[in-house]
Amino acid sequence: MKKFLLGTVALAAFAGPAFAADMPARTYTKAPPPVTAPALVYNWTGFYIGGHVGGAFTDGTNLMGSDARFLGGVQGGFDDQFAPNWVMGVEAQYSWLTGGSNNGTLFPGGTLVTGNTDQLGSVTGRLGYTWGPALLYAKGGYAWRDSTNINATVGGVATAFATDGNHKDGYTVGAGLEYMFAPNWSAKAEYQYYNFGKTTFTAGPPDIVGASFRNDEHTVKLGVNYRFGWGGPSGSRY
Repeated sequence: MKKFLLGTVALAAFAGPAFAADMPARTYTKAPPPVTAPALVYNWTGFYIGGHVGGAFTDGTNLMGSDARFLGGVQGGFDDQFAPNWVMGVEAQYSWLTGGSNNGTLFPGGTLVTGNTDQLGSVTGRLGYTWGPALLYAKGGYAWRDSTNINATVGGVATAFATDGNHKDGYTVGAGLEYMFAPNWSAKAEYQYYNFGKTTFTAGPPDIVGASFRNDEHTVKLGVNYRFGWGGPSGSRY
């Protein structure tokens, strides 16, 4: 028995190195490089809707006075990105304004004239340049307002008068910066100027006949848009 065990041990001792020599050499593989996320594609093409808040003010040459008035409203439109860093689109916007013309304008003969524009609308074209999530743009087009809502009083009593028109239609121009801060969402800061020409009194108390005033509004707005189809195919990668 002892001879059998000794023989087995000796056989294993000689067979081990021979078996190891017949085994293939161990191979080592290089770890794959880390996978980087693909560049994010910002695509401005598509429809959007949103809302805005801000303020409206004048240069003091019309019946609204120079004090700022609060405004809020909604907007919607469509953009198309091309060439590949340019964006062209169209936008419709509607705003409600608070407040009136403060104390109005008192004429030398004692006639007090007040006015109030409490709704503004526009349909504009828009052209901008984009880099990554940012879009710098200019806009311009048709503007509309509800009415001048003019009133004239003498000694606190309403008096009849006439003007050369209601000046409800005009034009608007503006510029702004918009930024995509999350998928499908963008925020904007915008300046927009509205002009509805001049209104002239053609009849009424003698001290106001022939007098005229401007119908314009300067507005500053902050807004948020929800964009449909964000992140689709686009010609630009940033």
